[in-house]
Formats: sequence, C-alpha cells, structure tokens
Amino acid sequence: MKAQWFNSVDQIGEARWQAAIGETRYPFAQFAFHKALEQSHSIGDGTGWYPEYLLVMNEDDSPLAIAPTYLKTHSQGEFVFDWSWADAYQRYGMHYFPKRIWAVPFSPVTGVRLFSHMDPKGGDVEFAHLYPALADVMTQANQERGFSSWHLLFTKPEHADLFRHNEDLLQRISCQFHWFNRGYQDMEDYFSHFASRKRKAARKERDKVAKQGITLTRTLGSELTPAEIDFFYLCYQSTYAKRGQQGYLTREFFAQLAETMGEQILLVQAYKNDEPIAASWCFFDDHSLYGRYWGCVEEVDCLHFEACYYQGIEFCLEKGLQHFDPGTQGEHKIARGFEPVFSYSVHYIAHEGFREAIGNFCEEEAQAVRQYHQDTHEMLPFKQAT
Repeated sequence: MKAQWFNSVDQIGEARWQAAIGETRYPFAQFAFHKALEQSHSIGDGTGWYPEYLLVMNEDDSPLAIAPTYLKTHSQGEFVFDWSWADAYQRYGMHYFPKRIWAVPFSPVTGVRLFSHMDPKGGDVEFAHLYPALADVMTQANQERGFSSWHLLFTKPEHADLFRHNEDLLQRISCQFHWFNRGYQDMEDYFSHFASRKRKAARKERDKVAKQGITLTRTLGSELTPAEIDFFYLCYQSTYAKRGQQGYLTREFFAQLAETMGEQILLVQAYKNDEPIAASWCFFDDHSLYGRYWGCVEEVDCLHFEACYYQGIEFCLEKGLQHFDPGTQGEHKIARGFEPVFSYSVHYIAHEGFREAIGNFCEEEAQAVRQYHQDTHEMLPFKQAT
C-alpha cells in the first residue's frame, strides 16, 4: 500500500473518493459532505481549516481508504478543547499552531476516521491496524514540517485502543450522552421503561410544548424549500449570536447538502400560529441519527427538549434506527434517557517536555471523567432492575 496527500476533494475526484469509501452510509464519510464544506467556503482560505486528505492506495493506484485531516491555525470547531495547551506553548515562546487534526470538521460525533470500502462499518479488526500505520505517516509529515502536534478526534473506542501501548501517543477521554434503542415499539413504550416520577415529568414536558400552541414537523432535506433553509440558517446563526459569536458554516453549506445528501438529512421545525420559530438539523444513516445544529427565534419553555431530543427519538423509533448521538455536552439529556458514554481522542505532541506535562493532565482528567460517567449513570430515568 501507499499513501498520498491531497488538499482538495476535487484533486481526488468523486469517483475515486466513493470507490475508496465503498457502500458506507456514514454521512460524514461522503464526498458530498466534504465537497460542501469546501465549495461553501466553510473551510479553506481565511477559516483556519486547511484540508489535507490522506488517500491510501494499492500499488496499482486503486483507492483503499481516506483519512480526513486538516491543518488548523486555531482550535475552534473541534469540541476536544486544547486551548490551555496552546496557551502553555505561547507562555514558553513556542508555536502550537499550525497543528493537524484527524477529524470531521465541526462534528463531535464518534465514528470511523478512516473511510474504506474494506471496512464500511468500522468493525474489522484486521483492517483497524491501518490506523497505527497512518499515524506513523502523520507523525513523519508533522516532523518534516515542524508542526507541534496531531490529534485524532472522536474515534471509536476500539480504534483508540490500538494506540494504547504507543508511549509517544496520549489518550484522552470525555463524556457524552447518547440514546440507544432497546427494542422500543413507540414513545409510549419507551416512556413505560421510565420510573414513574420521571415518566410523568417527560410527558409533562411534551404536553407543555403542545399547550403553548406549538406544532412540529419533520422534513427530509430533499424536500426543503429555499425559504425553509433560510429560516433554519437564521436559527443556526442565532445560537452563536447569543454568545457573541458567528456560526462556522455558511448558508451555502446547508443548501448544497440539502441538494446532494437530502435523503440523509432531517430537519425538525417548530411553528407557533403557523409561523416558524425554531429548527433542528440532523443527519442519519441506516443505524444512527446525528443531531447537529439547533436554534430558535423565540424562547418557548421545553421546546429545545422537544425539537432536539423527543422528536429525534420518535424518528429513530419510526425508522428502526438503533442509536441517537445528539451532540456534545449537556447533562439535561440524561432525564430524557440519554446514557453517558465515553468519547476518545488520541494526541501526538512532538515536544517531549510538553508531551509529558499534557500526558499527566490527561491522566488526571480521565479520573474525573470516569467518576462523572459513573455519577451521571446513576441519574438515568429508567426503572431500576429488580
């Protein structure tokens, strides 16, 4: 096998990209997703995100796999926070940026980070050993260009485990909250597994939204109108504006995805007196729903829970999806039945002194994360087994 770097999806080409990833439905592996990021100028010049895709090929140049990596001049939009590491470098008069991340931009969703037709579901043990091989390629590329580090973000736990015995690589864990389909028939069946008090609280939340005159719809991306995309984008930007920031993604990104990946996009919209007031954008494949972007132009009690969580669970039950990843952070997900899960990242720090210090930090942080995982697991709303 051999590997080659490309700094644009067009340099690889759609045919070769899709041949490399094969039949996977994972939305964040698709050529259309990465093409939209580039073409909409959500990444590239002026954004601090500079793509360098690593294409793995056979000796006859037939494509085997793609690893999405990006050179970064900041740490925004990653969701594995290393700002304190960058500050430490600066205090010692050293450069932390540029760095390389091996990740899906703006997407804190756990999944494969090596897209291949040889392992479309990311579960092949023999193929997984290509991860450490490509890690060596990235380390060499970083050393040749003097970069401080590379970071594999939100990788699957079994893939993170492949690096456990490499002393030059650091492991980091965090905690997210995911929903799992335990064979529920519908929402009533799902709520029946809650403890009585928790069940009443969940139903009350949904009733409260309805009693405020709010109606909700679920629409596939392929069916969205330009006006609906405009309104969603207004909601998306409003979420950032409340924090004095601007959203990373452009309207063109969402419009292009609705056209090219519409059958894998779900938009939940909330209406009051027939006027839209909120929207939630999700991706999905044959197994999972991925909740990604939310916003509203009017605050309504409990609407966030309904639009971002209950509607997504209902969609999963209707479509037979087994898993719902609603995004990072948020203890409020627990009461709605989202279970604590670990997320994993792997880090190469070139400077030995900083590597040791950051490694100590990761170990201490992991102890706190494991305790947090245990504590939040005890807060779940489900009936206790007898």
